[in-house]
Amino acid sequence: MEQTRVTLANGIELDVVDEGPRDAPVLVFLHGFPENHRTWRHQIAHFSKQYRCIAPDQRGYAGSSKPQGVENYSPDKLIGDVFLLADALGVETFTIVGHDWGGAVAWGVALAGQNTRVTRAIIANAPHPAIFQKLLYTHPGQRESSQYIRGFRDPANDELIREHGITGILKQEVNWDRPGEMPVEERQRMLREWEDRDACFGMINYYRASAMQVPTMDEPFELPADYSPPTLPKLTIPTLVVWAMDDLALPAENLEGLEEIIDPLTIVPVHGCGHFVTWEAPEAMIEAMETFLQS
Repeated sequence: MEQTRVTLANGIELDVVDEGPRDAPVLVFLHGFPENHRTWRHQIAHFSKQYRCIAPDQRGYAGSSKPQGVENYSPDKLIGDVFLLADALGVETFTIVGHDWGGAVAWGVALAGQNTRVTRAIIANAPHPAIFQKLLYTHPGQRESSQYIRGFRDPANDELIREHGITGILKQEVNWDRPGEMPVEERQRMLREWEDRDACFGMINYYRASAMQVPTMDEPFELPADYSPPTLPKLTIPTLVVWAMDDLALPAENLEGLEEIIDPLTIVPVHGCGHFVTWEAPEAMIEAMETFLQS
């Protein structure tokens, strides 16, 4: 997939795939950690026949701008990039599509732009911020599988990242990776991108700039006395949540309660599939999207 360089009004430059008819409805695809736009390669190949498909390498990734400093990766900046990208490409309204960290950004884009610029939302294996934080406090499985975030945030690991890049800290902190599931050529492509240490810290800064709290395993499994849920509006645009049920990092309990904060909501479980549903089960992802977009 060919990319073009797009300069946003805030000075950030993104490498962007922009395929499909220019007068067609727009799908904006956001990738997650530690990937790039190619996580959506199967879906873009399918939907670009009838939709304009826009897929950036987000800031901090691949060849896009990699500002250093945690403050450059706060959620407002990541969400802002999406709207500024739409502006730069002359797109007024769009469906936001996101997986993993791209899904986290997509939740914010949908909530900020619903009923104005964002017409629909499609989220794959990315927890809603209101539900995820509660699970980190109360759900032993979710907390245990999220302990890697504490390692990603620890500045004591900066030297490890400088020396060995993302590969080094993944080997140390992550126990849910399934490298054998990824096509060899795609993994080699990502390993080459990870040689850029600015990109390594850019990716890690998504975690460091987030306000999510990840307690240790020794802390009580209960909501703190001073816990205050995020002040978020109800999402009222048509929303599809696709969830790979064998995700070792994000259990299916992340789906519980979504119907109370999203309406209309469609949930499609994908069984026998791990976290990276976009390419582990591409046909299931396409089928769910196709049905949703046509309804």
